[in-house]
Amino acid sequence: MILQSKFDSKEKIKLIQSISELLKKNNAVVVAHYYTDPDIQLLADLTGGCVADSLEMACFSQKHSAQTLLVAGVRFMGETAKILNPEKKVLMPNLQAECSLDIGCPAEKFNAFCQAHSDRTVVVYANTSAAVKARADWVVTSSIAVDLIDYLDRLGEKIIWAPDRHLGYYVQKKTGADMICWQSACIVHEEFKTQALVQIKQLHPDAAVLVHPESPQTVVDLADVVGSTSQLITAAKNLPHQKMIVATDRGIFYKMQKACPNKIFLEAPTTGEGATCKSCAHCPWMAMNTLEDIFTCLDIGGEKYEIKIEENIRKKAFVPLNRMLSYVKKFKCK
Repeated sequence: MILQSKFDSKEKIKLIQSISELLKKNNAVVVAHYYTDPDIQLLADLTGGCVADSLEMACFSQKHSAQTLLVAGVRFMGETAKILNPEKKVLMPNLQAECSLDIGCPAEKFNAFCQAHSDRTVVVYANTSAAVKARADWVVTSSIAVDLIDYLDRLGEKIIWAPDRHLGYYVQKKTGADMICWQSACIVHEEFKTQALVQIKQLHPDAAVLVHPESPQTVVDLADVVGSTSQLITAAKNLPHQKMIVATDRGIFYKMQKACPNKIFLEAPTTGEGATCKSCAHCPWMAMNTLEDIFTCLDIGGEKYEIKIEENIRKKAFVPLNRMLSYVKKFKCK
């Protein structure tokens, strides 16, 4: 599958130019996730912004000198930027862009869960609200999950993991750590189907299979490479295969194709037995980010677009987030 930019017309090119001017005027920079629309990723590339996974987005937001961060992604990403940069204005083109993992782990219920297992170290995935992060000992992203849990396991820690059960089981299997997993899942990755993937592998026996660990274990078991978004892009560049079957949000194809213009990328199937939709390989909340909304957000501004977090929650959430970033810096395990 090849994703072409929608912004080929003069009108849309003009819109990108107008956004670029607003970014300069507002001393702002675009921080976008790999799963956003290819045109938003292009905008970030053209204007000196960042297109990355959750960990790299967090690092970039801290390092960049811009006083306004325009976060294109889902709400927890904007909250993460604000937790780490309280002195900066953090805007999002649509504050209604949520995440199924965040929604599936409400703070009040999670606090009760933690209290019932108070002897355990609390590790939460980045895909959680500021309030859930505030309850955690550590925050983790998929790119460092195995390394960090292995580190804690060697220290003798018993773990509460939240919220993604598939990633939790994958990490537990890789590390052997004593983990209790919260039972939530990503609505995109959970839709990849094992039998359909076997069938497409048979049609393309020369293709490598790249899988994000938020996918079900039976899908992970079919992978040649399992990893975070940034790790899958690196694998696409380094593998000798000319064809890749990719089990993650199809928004990633923009960067994969840019890195490997001569390779072919195919969506892993979300159809087949047990499927609930014909094509679920794109997050509906990520799709809520548009260039038009980015323009309006920068042009009009206001509370409708600004991320705000209660200061006591922000300070508590900063501790496990900063602990994660310090761990990454010390052990260099991006």
